[in-house]
Formats: sequence, structure tokens, C-alpha cells
Amino acid sequence: MGWVDQAGLALLRRIDPETAHGLALKGLNAGLGPRHPPITSDRLRVQVAGLDLPNPLGLAAGFDKNAVALGPLARIGFGFVEAGGVTPRPQNGNTRPRLFRLSEDGAVINRFGFNNDGMEVVAARLAARPRGMVLGLNLGANKDSADRRADFATVLARCGADLDFATVNVSSPNTERLRELQGKAALAAILEAVTEANARLPRPIAIFVKIAPDLTPEELADVAEVARTGGVDALIATNTTISREGLKSESRSEAGGLSGQPLFEKSTRVLAQLSTMTDLPLIGVGGIASVDQAWEKIRAGASALQLYTGLIYRGLGLVDEIIRGLDARLEEGGFARLADAVGTGRDRWL
Repeated sequence: MGWVDQAGLALLRRIDPETAHGLALKGLNAGLGPRHPPITSDRLRVQVAGLDLPNPLGLAAGFDKNAVALGPLARIGFGFVEAGGVTPRPQNGNTRPRLFRLSEDGAVINRFGFNNDGMEVVAARLAARPRGMVLGLNLGANKDSADRRADFATVLARCGADLDFATVNVSSPNTERLRELQGKAALAAILEAVTEANARLPRPIAIFVKIAPDLTPEELADVAEVARTGGVDALIATNTTISREGLKSESRSEAGGLSGQPLFEKSTRVLAQLSTMTDLPLIGVGGIASVDQAWEKIRAGASALQLYTGLIYRGLGLVDEIIRGLDARLEEGGFARLADAVGTGRDRWL
């Protein structure tokens, strides 16, 4: 993408962050950005939770909340894409401003609050998805729902027929008391409803759970146990953090979830800890903006990866850079396949 990409990024960074995000989606739909199939090789291909991925790098939820740019996203090079989060009913989310760049820290704070078009509108877009891409949806709960636990299953029942996986998101810090649903009993009840809804789909899909980076070891162990018995196929570690440790940028005190570089070490330690507690595949996310960081996540225990905030600072060229870089690391290390490298550097993070 070169100079054009960097010039475009510089321009977008002079605009209100949420407006810039909307313009980026419109640019993709207008034909800007890379246009090629996922980069792959025998080393890069990986199977995660029954999904055959051409490479291990996915797009995290939040970039395309409403599934409006699935076609262009299928041509950027990602091994898989996660849209959403989506709730049963449309909701506006929190008031603006609700997205803040922390450029000095290579980070972002958001407090969107699950703003989205609702499952009916998104379901129609998912039905028109490009075939051949591995597509998932982040499931959310309405802020004013009478039964938030049921909302996840409701969205899955409506949208699941056109998905390859769905993620139960009980770890966003931007919906009041949502993180309480990570507790053992609450999460078990959610997963029971989701599993039942999944069984009723024409083709049951993989179910993931996305966890917060702020859990104690005891809470992590509870999540691992509930996931083991609750029909979960993989865990995503991690969502954004509520920590503000070590930040320098002017917007560091804004409320919301922090993502980007300050999250890398925290999320990678949680990933490594979790890998000692479960045999489920783990998807590493949090602070990935280079090949080195992607490789560390793999070595800490991730079978696949997701990124989002790194794209804000590095542009879409980062996707190819990381995937090709991982392939080179595997070759240099003598690994015949990516799965052989998973967890080989875990001890560094424990």
C-alpha cells in the first residue's frame, strides 16, 4: 500500500476518530485497499475449532460492526473475519464522543456501547456474504434488555445460518454490568441457551467466548471450566482493558475499553495462563501491530490471531506484512506448520 496508504492514514488521523472509521468503511466499499485472496501456504494453513483457515490472522469484531463491508474485507488477505457486535434490537450506544486516539501510546479508547443496526438488518447482509470467506459474528446483549442472557442465543438463532462461527461477548466494558456475565453461573446459563440455539441451526457452527484481560487467575480458571463443559469450541483472549497503567496521551482518562500497544503484554500473559488451564484452541488478540508481536502470541499459546487497533496506526498493509512475516518465521524455525509453533514460548509469559 506504501505511500498512498500512509498519506491516507495521516489524513484520517486529522479527522474525528469515529468519522474517520466511517470513511474507512466507505473507502473499502468504493474499491480502495488491497484486492487479493487470503495469503496462504502449507505452513500457514491452520484448523481451529473445525474451521479451515488459509492463514491464522483474522479481523477482530468492532471494525465492521454492521457487516457493511464483507466483500472488500474478504479481499484484504485475512484468514477470517468477525463482524459485530450485534444485539437483538438496534441501539444507538453511548453518546459521542466515544472513540479516542491515544497516539503517543499507540492505543485507542472506545466506549461505543454496542451501537449497531440490530440483528434483522445485519442478518440480511450476512445472507449476501461472499462465499469462500470464513465469517463470524460477535453476539451482544441490549443495554435495556429484560434478559441479557437470552439475547446472545436470540442473535445466534437469527443470524447463525450464514455464519461459520459466533462469539459470545461478555467482556465488553462499555455495557453496564455486562462483565458480570463472565461469572461461572451466569456464563454457564448463557452457554446453555446458546448451545441449544446452535443445535437448532441447519448447520451448527463453532462457538467462541471472548474474555476480558482483567480477570484474576481464579476467574480465568472458572471460565476455562465452564467453557470445557459448556460446548465452547475456542476462547478469544482478550477484549479491551479498563486499566490505564503507564499511559501518556491526553485522552488517557477517558472511560471505556483500552486497546492497542498498552494491552499487548497484559493480554499475552492472560493468553499464556489460559493455555495452561484448557485444551481448547485460543485466539490471541490485543496489541498486535507487528510480526514480532504476532509471533509472540503464537508462541504464548495462540492457534490463531485477531487484530484491529494496529490497522489504525499501520494501515491495511499490516495484514500482508504479518502473514508473510509469520510464514518466514515458521520456515526459519523449521516448523512444518503453524500448529507446531503454538505454545513454544509460553513460559516467558507465565
